[in-house]
Amino acid sequence: MTNRENLRQMLLQLDNCSYKGYKDIKGRYKFPNFTLIIDRVQGDPFASPSQLRVQIPQSVADFPPNLYQTRSREIALRDYLTRQFDKVAQELSSRRGTGKSALIAIVQVGQSVVDRTSAFITQEFVEVRFVVGLPARGRSILGRQAVEMLCEDIPEIVDKALKYHYLNQKKIQQQVETVEDADWLRQQLSERGLVAFIPDGAILPRRSGVDDRPLLADAVPFQSPETLRVEFTCPNRGLVTGMGIPRGITLIVGGGYHGKSTLLRAIELGVYNHIPEDGRELVVTHPGAMKIRAEDGRSIASVDISPFINQLPQSRSTRQFSTTNASGSTSQAANIMEALEAEATLLLVDEDTAATNFMIRDRRMQQLIAKDKEPITPFIDKVRQLYTDYGVSTILVMGGSGDYFDVADTVIAMENFLPADVTEKAKAIALANQTERTPEGGETFGQITSRIPLPESIDPSRGQRDVKLKVRDVDEVVFGTEEIDLTAVEQIVERGQLRAIAFAIVYAKEQYINGHRTLPEILDRVMADIESQGLDILSNLPEGDLVLFRRFELAAALNRLRTLKVR
Repeated sequence: MTNRENLRQMLLQLDNCSYKGYKDIKGRYKFPNFTLIIDRVQGDPFASPSQLRVQIPQSVADFPPNLYQTRSREIALRDYLTRQFDKVAQELSSRRGTGKSALIAIVQVGQSVVDRTSAFITQEFVEVRFVVGLPARGRSILGRQAVEMLCEDIPEIVDKALKYHYLNQKKIQQQVETVEDADWLRQQLSERGLVAFIPDGAILPRRSGVDDRPLLADAVPFQSPETLRVEFTCPNRGLVTGMGIPRGITLIVGGGYHGKSTLLRAIELGVYNHIPEDGRELVVTHPGAMKIRAEDGRSIASVDISPFINQLPQSRSTRQFSTTNASGSTSQAANIMEALEAEATLLLVDEDTAATNFMIRDRRMQQLIAKDKEPITPFIDKVRQLYTDYGVSTILVMGGSGDYFDVADTVIAMENFLPADVTEKAKAIALANQTERTPEGGETFGQITSRIPLPESIDPSRGQRDVKLKVRDVDEVVFGTEEIDLTAVEQIVERGQLRAIAFAIVYAKEQYINGHRTLPEILDRVMADIESQGLDILSNLPEGDLVLFRRFELAAALNRLRTLKVR
């Protein structure tokens, strides 16, 4: 193995040479306290940055084993190291050339603590993966600046971000304990008959729609109503109290701008852990939760939407319904059935993003348009059956229709971002003011069908030898010649999740999509492989920007592949 001095001499010799000369530095280099590994070298200053790793032996990094002895703690510590590397790298990085040159960066992170391939820790070593934009002037190598970056900046980042005794040890302890408590709370939900928990004192409002950090000024701390308050004794924090949302059908009601959607959004993201001081660090939701909304224009591939939509004009079947341009109601029906196919156990719906004609058909409309002329069975007539027949709960923001009082188990009213349990009052109102609408849902919910994807319909290579995968922000994957629009899949929180999903679709096609396995079976196998072998199984190179996703988002991406065919 060559060392730092060898790397330094190589870079100086490459000064002012053609940029392609950087290819010669690929390899492993022994530094005094760590090993630098250059896995991939970019061919152009405007291309994707080069991929590098550092490995620091634990004799140098010196992280106590109790900080990573459990899966929860390990992920929390890896997240902390990723954030520290990012912080120090941003302080050191400055633009020394053109294109992506002079960049030292790690995967972008948000408020969530999730499993990423950016950092690993074992009893033997700490490994961190990152990218470097090798410096250039035009398309000529800036060798001396490359020496500064690789031989001086990276060792400084290692010293300041990846050695335990240099870091804030109290903050590390706080992070691993917070994440461990959140995971423990989430595991208790089913045992307590709950689908979500929001602790007293939580700060739910965010700074803006594009800034997920907590709103600090004028934010109202959350306080549970007494009738819904539950207690937990966490492993680290001890006694925690807050609002437990029970299984069944829960309505969140209230006036506009009083926090209904803010509460639901916190519940949506409660499937993930959050960093300390986020305000939602102990907000937890059952992992089977899926946000549902209308999605005009999406494609649908042979989905059985017959529980909601039947008797279409021209006698079109809805048991294997396909379209390239779904309406609001049809897309929402498909989104629900696809979530159920992927084995979701909790649906989250906000009337603001739902199709009105899918949610409710009141008595007056029933009298004007007879049922035999209306293909849509509204959600209000299916939500109870969904829970009775399949045990699937629903949390629904509903400020516009009191008809849902008849089917709700729990009704929570939000006023100035504080909840009140108004279940008894809502039930009394429903009893005193009968809607006289006729239920349209039949006796049972209907069948949940598992489809079989056909492998020939999934082609990321565009008929070429190389696979083309690209991600844009957190809402679009370029998969071969196709753009998969995931704008309406609202529980994707990091760009790296889309990268991992794109890799996972390719992996699923290569390993498990054979024209015989159902989609749930494919999801089971892919997620089991990742659980046992890690996200690295999805890629040939040690990628540093893959982030763990859930089975529901993988299914959502497959379902929005416009070339998808199933049977």
